Amino acid sequence: MVKSSVGFLLVLLGVAAPALAQEGESEWSTRSEVGFVAARGNTSTETANAKLEVMHEAGTWRHTFATSGLYGKNSGIASAQRWDARYQLDHELSERSFWFGSTRFEDDRYSGFDYQGIVSTGFGRRMIDTDETKLSMQVGAGYRMLRPEELIRDASSNEVIQRIPGEQDQDAVANGTLTFEHSFNDATKIRDTFLVESGRANTLSRNDLALEVKMTEVLALSLALSVRNNTAPQDGLKRTDTLTTINLVYLSNPGP
Repeated sequence: MVKSSVGFLLVLLGVAAPALAQEGESEWSTRSEVGFVAARGNTSTETANAKLEVMHEAGTWRHTFATSGLYGKNSGIASAQRWDARYQLDHELSERSFWFGSTRFEDDRYSGFDYQGIVSTGFGRRMIDTDETKLSMQVGAGYRMLRPEELIRDASSNEVIQRIPGEQDQDAVANGTLTFEHSFNDATKIRDTFLVESGRANTLSRNDLALEVKMTEVLALSLALSVRNNTAPQDGLKRTDTLTTINLVYLSNPGP
C-alpha cells in the first residue's frame, strides 16, 4: 500500500507542478487542534488527540494535507491508538465544479485492521457557496489495500497481548465526501464532514460533526462528535466507534 500511495502521490505532484510554480495570487492556511483528558482516583485514564490541516491555493489549484492522531490509556493499559493522513489535489473546472485526486492512509490498532489505505480520483461540486453557508460534494472511484488482524486479549486485564495479521486484501472502491459548514454569527459555526469508502472487503464510513466558538481571531473551542463504522470488523469487535472531544483550535491565515 505504501508503494502504491507514494506512486500516486508523485503523479499528483507531477500534475500540480505547474500550479506550484505559477505566479499570481497564492494563499496558505492552517488549522490545528489539540485536546487532553486525565482522570485520577478510583480509575486512571488518559486520552489525547490532535489534528492538523494545511491548505495551499494557487490559481485554479488547491492542495490539502491533513493528519490526526488519537491515544488513550485506561488504568495503565493502552485502549486507543490511531493515526491517519490524507493528501488531496483539487483543480477548478468551473466556478463550482472541480476534479480531485487523493490518497489516504489509516492505522488504527484497535479496529481489527492493521491498516486501510486508498488512492482515488473523481469530481466534486460546491452546491452552496456563500459567506454564511457552504455545502460541497465529491464522488470518485479508486483502489484500496487493507490488512485485517486478529487481536488476542488477556482474559483478566483485557489488554491486547498479541496481534495476528491476516492476508492483505485489495479491491476497487467507490468513495464520496459531503462537507457542510454554517456560520451562525462571526463567532459560532457548525462543521460536518461525512466520508464513505465502499468496496468488496469492507465499507468504511465516518462522520465528524463539530460546533466551534471563536475566542479570539486565531483561537477557538471545538466540541466535536466523531462516528466511525466498519461493516466487516473482525470477530469480537464492534462495527461502530464514537469519539467525543473538546479541543483548543488554532487558526492561521497569513495570506500571500
